Amino acid sequence: MSVKIRLARRGRKKQAMYDVVVADARAPRDGRFIEKLGTYNPNTDPATINLDNDKAFDWVMKGAQATDTVRAMLSYRGIMMKKHLQIGVNKGAITQEEADKKLEAWMKDKESKIQGKVERLAKSKADKKKAALEAEKKVSDARAEGLKKKAQEAEAALVEEIKEGGAEGNEDVEEDVAEVEEAQATETKEETPAEEPKAEAKEEAPAVEAKEEPKAEAKEEAPAEEAKEEDKKEG
Repeated sequence: MSVKIRLARRGRKKQAMYDVVVADARAPRDGRFIEKLGTYNPNTDPATINLDNDKAFDWVMKGAQATDTVRAMLSYRGIMMKKHLQIGVNKGAITQEEADKKLEAWMKDKESKIQGKVERLAKSKADKKKAALEAEKKVSDARAEGLKKKAQEAEAALVEEIKEGGAEGNEDVEEDVAEVEEAQATETKEETPAEEPKAEAKEEAPAVEAKEEPKAEAKEEAPAEEAKEEDKKEG
């Protein structure tokens, strides 16, 4: 039976994750498997690989054939390097201690490279974020400056308009005052008509004439009295 170490897909659409499994080469991709060795998540940067190194190394030494993707993952985790050194130990080319030391040095170098990559990615991400914030701040400042300039221009235009329209405004006010005074004068004339005093004067005229008649009679009586007095003197 041919055995392969391969990936079995799982996860949501466009968010795929994979299980690293040992399965019969004749089995479907996502079908039955013999053993699960770990998981692989390509959605992170760098990709997240969780493997049981001892089990994976054991299956590799037994002759299980890894797919290209899984082989790259095994090489990344140092399993293929460990296999190479172990073959040298089995052949007597090197001792087990030397193989372990070489593997440890290789793993340290690999870990430092991985850590350096993680730090570079984090720094790059932080720089991009900082640049985006600075660009956004520049746009915001430019927008605020533009609004401030527009407000100043509008204020200056309003002041100029007020200055230009000051004289016209005063003339309009004077015209309004004149119209109000004229309206008040018209109302006063309507409230006190001029014909009524004339009627009263006409009505009072006969009374004056009546008062003047007795004076005329008194003048007529005066000569009669004088005649009587003269007759008395002669007698």
